Amino acid sequence: MLGKVIILCAPSGSGKTTLAKHLLYNELFNLKFSVSSTTRKKREGEIDGKDYHFLSLNEFKNKIENDEFVEYEQVYEDTFYGTLKSEVNSLIENNNIIFDVDVVGAESLKNYFGDKSLSVFIAPPSIEELENRLISRGKNNKEEINERINKAKVEMNRKDSFDTVLVNDELNKAKNNLSRIVSDFLINE
Repeated sequence: MLGKVIILCAPSGSGKTTLAKHLLYNELFNLKFSVSSTTRKKREGEIDGKDYHFLSLNEFKNKIENDEFVEYEQVYEDTFYGTLKSEVNSLIENNNIIFDVDVVGAESLKNYFGDKSLSVFIAPPSIEELENRLISRGKNNKEEINERINKAKVEMNRKDSFDTVLVNDELNKAKNNLSRIVSDFLINE
């Protein structure tokens, strides 16, 4: 049986990964995480094949030429992210899939999967709060934070193209609301 697809999208620092992990723990949803490929450097604690498929720039470009991606995007200079067809095909046979992607990736996945997918934009309460979250994470320098804030402003302008928008102003409330939205789509539909 082919599964359904949940597409989560949010500006960096909005809580997307935390919310995705919350959904994965609910066994009723039968969700498997689609591991994206990227050319960015591995961060401390990340595991190749679990957090991302870490590829060299040349490996990534070869996969583009061989039409191996459902979707891909160059997010920053020499930094690509994408979803491998082989990853999706191996998961969707007996599971529902959850994607954690940016706006362009989300739109491409929504076009690819159509009404078998639910796209959810997770919005921060404000750009100021998003900046505070990015600073408190301590993972990025000032220049990287500014780049992420500018990208977030662009992404926020496209949130209306999603099936639903969820504001993550309080984490437990956001978890409960997202679980209800996903349950309605996967189970109660």
